[in-house]
Amino acid sequence: MTGVLSFIGRNTLDFLRYLLGLYDLGAKASYWTFVAPFKGRQVKWRSAIHQMVVAGVDSIPIVALISLFIGIVLGLQGAYQLAKFGATYFVTALVGVSMTRELGPLLTAIIIAGRSGSAFAAELGTMKVSEEIDALEAMGLNSIRFLVVPKYLAMLVMMPCLTVLSDVSGIVGGAIFEMSQLDKTFTMCLTATRDALAMHDITTGLIKSIVFGLIITTIGCNEGFSVKGGAEGVGKATTSSVVVSIFLIILADVVFTAIFYFTG
Repeated sequence: MTGVLSFIGRNTLDFLRYLLGLYDLGAKASYWTFVAPFKGRQVKWRSAIHQMVVAGVDSIPIVALISLFIGIVLGLQGAYQLAKFGATYFVTALVGVSMTRELGPLLTAIIIAGRSGSAFAAELGTMKVSEEIDALEAMGLNSIRFLVVPKYLAMLVMMPCLTVLSDVSGIVGGAIFEMSQLDKTFTMCLTATRDALAMHDITTGLIKSIVFGLIITTIGCNEGFSVKGGAEGVGKATTSSVVVSIFLIILADVVFTAIFYFTG
């Protein structure tokens, strides 16, 4: 019994320390991103733009392609069920609302967590192991400002953009299925989507995407800064960043969906 309680207590303390580390990193990054520029500490926009290209622009093909396939799958599944009631006209509405409110931001976040969140952890972890971060601090340079803030800005800008791309790709995928199998024209699909969607559906997904981007960046950078033990530690941090990010993304999705449901 003592061993069980010790195991629970030790893991609980580790979890609380991990949350404290996330809070500390998030608070410092928020300060250097949103407060420090008004005090004369300029943001490193060149680094931020580079991160936007790496984390955002380079992710366009994979996000668009996966979302297109998901839109086709949603159209297939929706048509299978709605055909029983003679309501295949609403397949477009199903795909549009599902992508904008839920699947668009969630799929994008999971893809970016696996692609960019892991890269953040690996980059900072390698710098930590090679003592480059210690060298920056020794030169009087703030590691959060120089290494984390550009990633925060990149994710804040690119996550909503990639989410919109995912939404459009999913809707196009559903339209492709409907045009090929349900004898609908592209104009009919666009009209049905326009009638089904409300601005609230789109803004809901965009708000989620911003929060997901902050989660991915915070987890990836925190794991990178926490690396110990050389190359093996970098590998563990990279894996951990993806697993923890996806878990927290889904948890945040549940919370925000519940909030929007009860307040909408």
